[in-house]
This record gives sequence, structure tokens and C-alpha cells, in this order.
Amino acid sequence: MSETLNSIAKRSSTRGYTTEKLTKEELDILLTAGLQSPTGTNKQEIFFSVINGDDPVIEELEQEKMRLRNANRGEHNAFYEAPTIIVLSAEDDFRWSAIDAGIAVQSMALAAESLGLGSLIVGSVYDAMRADKRNYFKEKMQIPAEKDFQIALAVGHKAMEKEPHIYDAAKQVAIV
Repeated sequence: MSETLNSIAKRSSTRGYTTEKLTKEELDILLTAGLQSPTGTNKQEIFFSVINGDDPVIEELEQEKMRLRNANRGEHNAFYEAPTIIVLSAEDDFRWSAIDAGIAVQSMALAAESLGLGSLIVGSVYDAMRADKRNYFKEKMQIPAEKDFQIALAVGHKAMEKEPHIYDAAKQVAIV
């Protein structure tokens, strides 16, 4: 099996990280994977904000998410204390932005797996990033004014292993 197919097969969502920070080389590889991802009409509209997982804005974002959901903090921690969060933003008025961001975040998640890192694709903060405190979060994450949150990636060194998800090709695939 090729290295790429092996990374696809092995990758699963990581919900436990060590405190070890990513190296500059690891981060550069992840960002390059995202930047090299294809975009609709080659627009290359995705903007990447790299945030330390212990930056206060991450906790504020988590609290805003919980407030909007009228939930308790313990119910769900979106980033699972990952040491690095990469936020992908793009222009909402471009038809393919959400798809392009999805392609880029998957490329970075597979790159992380190939490096032995864990990752978690995070969309659960979408409402918090687009509600009352939208401009506050955009400023803190240095997101350009014309762009809005699409998706995020929590990434770091794995503190636990998890089996990849189970699928049933017979129920999920139709060959016409």
C-alpha cells in the first residue's frame, strides 16, 4: 500500500494530545499541504491562522460556543487542548470556499498523520465564529476583514491512539 493510502487508512480523530509543541518544520509541512491543495478556479482564497492552543482566544471561543448552545463547558471541548489550532477562513461569496477549505483541512490532516501527529477537524465553533463576537475573534486570529471562518484543525502529538472509523462499503457505495 502506498504511503498516501496508508495515511488515509490509519487517520482517525485525535481527542488527546501531549503538551509538546509542533516544531517549525512540522508546522511548515502542514501549512504547505494546505496551501498546495486545489481550489475552485485556482482562486487560492483560503487564509490560514495558526494559534497556540493555550492562547486565551481559544478558551474564549470555547466559552462563546457553549453560551450559544446554552451548554456546560464540560459537555464538549472543541479542540481537546491541542497545542496548535489552524483556522481556515475564506470569502463567503465565493461559491467553492467551503469545499476548498474542506479539501485543504483534509490535506493537512493527512499530512499530520504521515508525520505521526494527531489531528481533529473542527467545525463545531462555526456559530461562535460568526455570531456576536465575530469581529473580535477575526481580529484576534488576524483573519482578513473580507474572509470568514470555514473550518479548523486541532493538531499535536498524540497522547492516545484511536482506531480509524469503521465503514460498510456495501451500505455506503453504489456502483452504477
